[in-house]
Amino acid sequence: QVQLVESGGGLVQAGGSLRLSCVETGRAFSSHAMGWFRQAPGKEREFVAGISWNGGSTFYADSVKGRFTIFRDNAKNTVYLQMSSLQPEDTAVYYCAARPGGSVYYIEARYDAWGQGTQVTVSS
Repeated sequence: QVQLVESGGGLVQAGGSLRLSCVETGRAFSSHAMGWFRQAPGKEREFVAGISWNGGSTFYADSVKGRFTIFRDNAKNTVYLQMSSLQPEDTAVYYCAARPGGSVYYIEARYDAWGQGTQVTVSS
């Protein structure tokens, strides 16, 4: 059974940084792509960033490009999201997701396993 557990969320002031982590158990982490999504209050869940199985390819939503970095450590079964220059509009529940293929996708339906989410709140 695949399990994803996120950590690292919290409250930060605008302009600050946070690093989210997501540990996967239950299948071969290094064989598939991972992604981060977020859902703000009253809004639909949206793609934030994705990374291929070996970290060779990454893809970002325009809203976070240049501020967020996704990377992975396959030896630790962990994917990270480094968030910098955070703004109040980044406030959301952030979800880690895994997909069975190795390539990056921004489409939610391509992911088959999800974490429980971690809250990120950015104060102005």
